[in-house]
Amino acid sequence: MSDGLTPELMLAAYAAGLFPMAEGEDDPTLSWYDPDPRGVLPLDTFHVPRRLRRTVLSGRFEVCVDRDFPAVMRGCAAPAKGRESTWINSRIYALFCELHTMGFGHSVECRLNGELVGGLYGVALGGVFFGESMFSRVTDASKVALVHLVARMRLGGFILLDTQFGTEHLARFGGVEIPAATYKQQLERAVCMQPCWPNTVAPDMLEAEIRGM
Repeated sequence: MSDGLTPELMLAAYAAGLFPMAEGEDDPTLSWYDPDPRGVLPLDTFHVPRRLRRTVLSGRFEVCVDRDFPAVMRGCAAPAKGRESTWINSRIYALFCELHTMGFGHSVECRLNGELVGGLYGVALGGVFFGESMFSRVTDASKVALVHLVARMRLGGFILLDTQFGTEHLARFGGVEIPAATYKQQLERAVCMQPCWPNTVAPDMLEAEIRGM
């Protein structure tokens, strides 16, 4: 990168509580954000609506992780109803794909009849997952991906799911906003943990975790 921004510097920024966003798809400039309050999704009080739990457990979607990280990023960047512009430009795309290659960037993907129809991506560092973006081309696909992410995080021993900002959508699952100072205390503890991302999780363990939410 012309300004010296590397995946390693990105990880250092995340560990300090910062995250980047582009001003637009065609704008190469990245801005750094450190919101106060900070959006988080507490793992121990994560709430799954009853109807959604039935959908998750029905097996309607094939859910996997890290099968096609770049495609998930492209899905998140594509225009959608209510989101005609994107903060994911070519630099963001390239940096996160490098983080994925290094083992830090991860995606949760939902497929229907073999087609990628929804998912999410973010960065795992120690015991924290920094959620970046999600997309859905069919009803509930991104929500199912979120439930699977939380189940995997709980099984892996994560302690922090950073959502950056609080939204009404995330509040339905138990998402809250906390003071930035409190967030950074939790973050400091989380990034010092051994890596928690489980590359493989037995399906029966995932199902049991989801049923217990």
